[in-house]
Amino acid sequence: MIKGKVYFKNREDASYQLLDILPVNNMKLDEWIIVSASKGGYPIAKTIAKILNAKLEIFFTAKIFAPHNDTCEIAIISEKEEVVIHEELVKAFKINLECVFLNAKDIYENKLLKTIKEYRSQNTLENLKNKNVLLVDEGLNTGLTMMACIKTAINLGAKSVSVAVPILPSATVKDVESISDDLYYVKNLDHFITLDIYYEELKEITLEQINNN
Repeated sequence: MIKGKVYFKNREDASYQLLDILPVNNMKLDEWIIVSASKGGYPIAKTIAKILNAKLEIFFTAKIFAPHNDTCEIAIISEKEEVVIHEELVKAFKINLECVFLNAKDIYENKLLKTIKEYRSQNTLENLKNKNVLLVDEGLNTGLTMMACIKTAINLGAKSVSVAVPILPSATVKDVESISDDLYYVKNLDHFITLDIYYEELKEITLEQINNN
């Protein structure tokens, strides 16, 4: 088992550590929509939304893996069909971009749309046009999911898009900062291993649990 230093007891602990570094008083002067970038990030986003008295939303995404390797994440597709590709891995494995986009289309139509309908039913995604959006997650590994969420929020007309995560790799900081208005984090690590080892407890969050909240 890979071991690393534990920075958070659980998502609740991560939520309050993140709130400690957010400019909460200044943020309360504006209207925000808090958007979870994943099911795992939802409890953290919910806590922040409650403190800011803000609306809460979630973006759905799906991972695209390398051919013949279902553990190597090479791209992400968002619910608005934004595709973000890990260019270095695609080049290293000599993967045809057309193959990536065809795979993304298949995953979107046969997996992602079902998840979206299960969660929202007849309801539509919250209107983000001219709104301040804070994207929240439990942490970042590659950063692809968050990049897809940022691009989605921008394309939906958000006035500003900021990101808040408890922990992320140092190498990802520059990428996220380059397309977001602000980035808030508790810890960044030069030698990032995998997200779950930095939490004492990180139980899987299901769509059913989110629907029941």
